[in-house]
Amino acid sequence: MKSILLFLTLIPFFAFAQTVQPKTPDEVVEQIKKYLTCDWLSETVDVYKAGDPQTLLKGIAVCMFADMPTLEKAVAQNCNFIITHEPIFYSHLDGTENLQDDPVFRQKMDYIEKNKLVVFRFHDHIHMTQPDGIYIGMIEKLGLEPYSVDGSLTNYQLPKQSIKEYAGTLKKQLGVATVRVIGNPDMEFTKMGLAVGAPGGSRHIKMLEGDDVEVIVAGEGTEWETYSYVNDASYQGKKKAVIFVGHVKSEEAGMKYCAEWLKGFISGVPIHFIENRPNFSTL
Repeated sequence: MKSILLFLTLIPFFAFAQTVQPKTPDEVVEQIKKYLTCDWLSETVDVYKAGDPQTLLKGIAVCMFADMPTLEKAVAQNCNFIITHEPIFYSHLDGTENLQDDPVFRQKMDYIEKNKLVVFRFHDHIHMTQPDGIYIGMIEKLGLEPYSVDGSLTNYQLPKQSIKEYAGTLKKQLGVATVRVIGNPDMEFTKMGLAVGAPGGSRHIKMLEGDDVEVIVAGEGTEWETYSYVNDASYQGKKKAVIFVGHVKSEEAGMKYCAEWLKGFISGVPIHFIENRPNFSTL
């Protein structure tokens, strides 16, 4: 019941919010701040990354990564305001001082300027709002609501199955060709932890060290941290494993949820969710 209540916390915006028709990206961001359940940080990565916030708004594109294919899709859909969850210029803070002569950066920036695009990052606050909007989208995508342990967004009691079997389920749910399994693929489990994105190896290890988590479904991690810990644990005979689904697909449903959330208080402006392709392929 608690998990259902958590999921419904943001839903009243759809039913009861007074919608407004913003004229600029800046007015959209002000509405976002109004409907969050957290205060806006004075220091945050959630800032404009490119473009003029006072540009006349034509349409909004919401995505995980504002890569070149996504920008082109946004333009094709007549969207000039892009709300992205992750960085656009290849580092956490999107520093561009050392990229000014880089041909990849220059071509991307030229495309943004040519099409008068405005790019805003929405990362910290969608995670800080209660409940975490990224987790809510992913929980819905993976059908985890009925399995939440005491309303947790991160801990689940699943039907008994093997890592290999659940990996196959995740591939179908997320539409990916491959996942990475660390540990014994034949290990059976029931206790699962969800760790979207890239919270770091220490967070993964902390989740795994107790008896309440046997396997983590995660985005990505460094190989000398989570990978090494789980491989050692598995070698020691402990029931521990990780399924890495990739950063994009571990959070993307949260940005789809964000697009629907925006529609609850933004009117008169098209809002499109644009799905990213996975960041890598396997040969």
